[in-house]
Amino acid sequence: MVTKELEKTVLSPEEVRNVLKTDNREIIRLCKKASIIPKKNEYGQTYFSYNEVQNLKSIKEEYSQNIPALAQNDPQAVVTNLLSTLESMENNLTNSISKIIDEKLDGMDEVVVELIRCKTENETLRQKINELNKENYHLKNNVKSYKSIGLGFFIKKNEDDFSL
Repeated sequence: MVTKELEKTVLSPEEVRNVLKTDNREIIRLCKKASIIPKKNEYGQTYFSYNEVQNLKSIKEEYSQNIPALAQNDPQAVVTNLLSTLESMENNLTNSISKIIDEKLDGMDEVVVELIRCKTENETLRQKINELNKENYHLKNNVKSYKSIGLGFFIKKNEDDFSL
């Protein structure tokens, strides 16, 4: 019978603050975490049931166990904790981005080597074309130095040698 009366008991926000030993912001955060929506009476005043306050209390205790004891009392410890968390996040991001870039650039070494080989081969072929053009020029000049005299006979004139 006593528990039924407790379950029907309603607590004002001020009483909830006293029971939980916290402020309104913390109560709101706990309500969101516990999915509790405060009720309003016919006068528009907010109230909580006894069970809801017990749920809030248990969530607060669970949450406070997750926070180190130093962080609850020392603001410097909180800042240090935040900085270390940010640093670890930065390291994780840097490592994951580096890994992705390494994976994407993994085959680039082979591509660069192949590109250099192709460029060298291209230059070699270009030099060969130049040599063949020179040889072709000399052969054309040599052919032009022959004059037809008829009946399929040719006479060779003096050749002007303009070697390049």
